[in-house]
Amino acid sequence: MAAIPSNPRGIPKAPFIGNIDEFIVGSTVDDTLRKFQEMISKYKYMEVHLLQRKKNLDNKLPEIKKTLDIVRFLVGKKETDPDTPIETQFELNETLWASAKIQPRGTVYLWLGANVMLEYSTEEASELLSEKYDTAGKRLLEVDEDLNFLREQITTMEVNTARVHNWDVKRRREQTAKA
Repeated sequence: MAAIPSNPRGIPKAPFIGNIDEFIVGSTVDDTLRKFQEMISKYKYMEVHLLQRKKNLDNKLPEIKKTLDIVRFLVGKKETDPDTPIETQFELNETLWASAKIQPRGTVYLWLGANVMLEYSTEEASELLSEKYDTAGKRLLEVDEDLNFLREQITTMEVNTARVHNWDVKRRREQTAKA
């Protein structure tokens, strides 16, 4: 059995049906059209999943970048003027803000999710956040690539469906004309 070609993340490539007469042999038109619709549904399901993933990454990237910028600011402040506290405001609630003075100490606490927060040195935090930002950026590019690939496969399957349907209509007309 021949392997089905796929993209780098394993999404199968839709076959383009060149010769419908050869492809339909051993199957009915209705079965073929049903299989095509099933494949289109699977591709659309993957597309919805990838669109959700893209949305999550689009939201996550600016947050990581903002946190990375703050950590880099703290690193710079510690190196240039470690004795002067930083005056800032932070959000307690949607409409409630508080003022604070922060003494640069060389450590930060990063919220990792799942109610977990860890203390890192500013250098470690900067490295970790840079790595996460790069990884998220790469994943976003992969998701965009997969979405484009899926759209091509959906189009191919829709073209196949139309071609088989038109072939069947033409075949039925010819049979009617002969009769």
